[in-house]
Amino acid sequence: MDELIYTSATAIAQAIREKRVSATEVVEAHLQHIEAVNPALNAVVQVAGARARLEALAADQALARGELRGPLHGVPMTIKDSLDTAGIISTGGTTGRATLVPGQDATVVARLRAAGAILLGKTNTPELTLAGETDNLVYGRTNNPYDLARTPGGSSGGAGAIIATGGSPFDIGSDTAGSIRLPAHFCGIAGIKPTSGRVPRTGHIVPFGLGAVDALTQLGPMARYVADLSLILPIIAGVDWRDPAIVPMPLGDPKSVSITELRVAMYTDNGIMAPTPETAAAVCAAAAALVEAGAHVEENRPAMLERSADLANKLSGADGRAWVRRLLQRAGTTEMHPMLRQRFDEAKAVEVAEYTALLEEVDRFRSGMLSFMEQYDVILCPTCAYPAPPHGQLLTDAKSTSYTRAYNQTGWPGAVVRGGTSPEGLPIGVQVVARPWREDVALAVAQHLETALGGWQRPTL
Repeated sequence: MDELIYTSATAIAQAIREKRVSATEVVEAHLQHIEAVNPALNAVVQVAGARARLEALAADQALARGELRGPLHGVPMTIKDSLDTAGIISTGGTTGRATLVPGQDATVVARLRAAGAILLGKTNTPELTLAGETDNLVYGRTNNPYDLARTPGGSSGGAGAIIATGGSPFDIGSDTAGSIRLPAHFCGIAGIKPTSGRVPRTGHIVPFGLGAVDALTQLGPMARYVADLSLILPIIAGVDWRDPAIVPMPLGDPKSVSITELRVAMYTDNGIMAPTPETAAAVCAAAAALVEAGAHVEENRPAMLERSADLANKLSGADGRAWVRRLLQRAGTTEMHPMLRQRFDEAKAVEVAEYTALLEEVDRFRSGMLSFMEQYDVILCPTCAYPAPPHGQLLTDAKSTSYTRAYNQTGWPGAVVRGGTSPEGLPIGVQVVARPWREDVALAVAQHLETALGGWQRPTL
C-alpha cells in the first residue's frame, strides 16, 4: 500500500492511465490510510468514502471503454473545508455553517473533478481561515504529523497534515497571510500561492469582492511533490466569469525555465523577526544549491520590507474587522472561536482619511517592492522564523507571518519546499518568490531545490 499512498499525483495518474493500477485500488488505499492516521491528526473532518468508491469504479469503467476524463483521471484528492463541495458539508470552520451542504462546487473543485479527480473528503481549517492554528468550534484542533503536540499551521493545516502522512496526494489551500505556505513549511510538503488574479475564488468562504483586502487571498495547490503543483495549477487557473479579479494571463511551463539564467536575491532575516539558526541554514543551503546550478545569487533584501508587518496588520484591521463581521453574518455565526475573537479585540477602526492614507502607503510599499524586483527574478528567504511551535504558541500578530505576508501584499507568487530539519526533527521550508505571473519560475526553482535538498520526508506517524 505504501507505493500507492506515498507516490505523487503525477505518478498515480500515469499508473491509472496505463492500467498498472485501478482507480478503485488507489482510492481504497487512501481511504484506509485516512482511517488509520486521522484519529491522531483530526485533519480530515468529512469523509466521502461511499461517493469516492462509486466515482473510482466509474473511472475504471470509463477507462475500460477507452474514455479518459482528464489529466487527473481517477486520482484522489482532499479539499480544504473553506471551499464549497456539492453534496458534502462545507463549514468554513464556523458554527453558522456546521450543517451547510452546498448545491454546487467551488470553481477550483469543479475544475479538478472535471479533470478526473476524486474527492475523498474535506480538511480542517480555522474559523473563516483567519488564524495560524487550525482549530475551530465545529471540529476542534488538528495536529502536526511530525509531533502531535505541535501545530500544522493554518489555515490549511488539515491539508498540510493529511498530505504529509500520505492520506491524500494533494489538496487546494487558501492563502491570505501565509495559509498555504506556512502549513507547507510546518508539515514538510510543497505548496504555492499563485499571483493575485490567477485562480478564481468563487465558492470560497473568504470570497472575491472584499474591497481593500480583496487581493490578499489566493487559492493554490499543496502536495508532497513540486511536480504535482505544476500539474494542478494549470487546471485550476483562469477566468471563470464570476471572480472579477481574475486575469487571462498565460501560465508558463516550469520545464522551460533555465536555472542558470536566474538572478536571485537571498535573505535569511527580514528585519522583523530573527530566524532560528537552522532556518537560516536551510535558506543558505538552498542558495548554495542554486549557485551550484549556475544561478547568480546575492544577499540582499528590499529596504521597505521591515514596514510590511505593520502595514499588513493595519490593512486587515483598519475598519475594525467589519469585513470579517460581514462574513460571520453571511454564515449565520453568532459564537466565534477565541482566536478570531482576539483578532477583533486587537482591531481598532480608524477615520476614513486615515484609512485612505493607509491605502496610499500600501501602494507605495508595493511600488517600492516592485522596483527592487526589477533587478531579480527570484527572492529566496525563510517561510517562517521558526519550525512548527507547540499548540497555542503560534503568535497571532503580524510578526509571525511577516515572511509570507509581505508577498500577499505584493500579490506575487510564492512557493515553499522542504529545505532542512530542525534539531527536534521538524521540517523547515524555504520560500521561493517570483515576479508577478511567473509561477513557472517559482516552481522551477522549487523543483530544483526539492531535488538538491531532498524535499518531503515521511513522518513516523
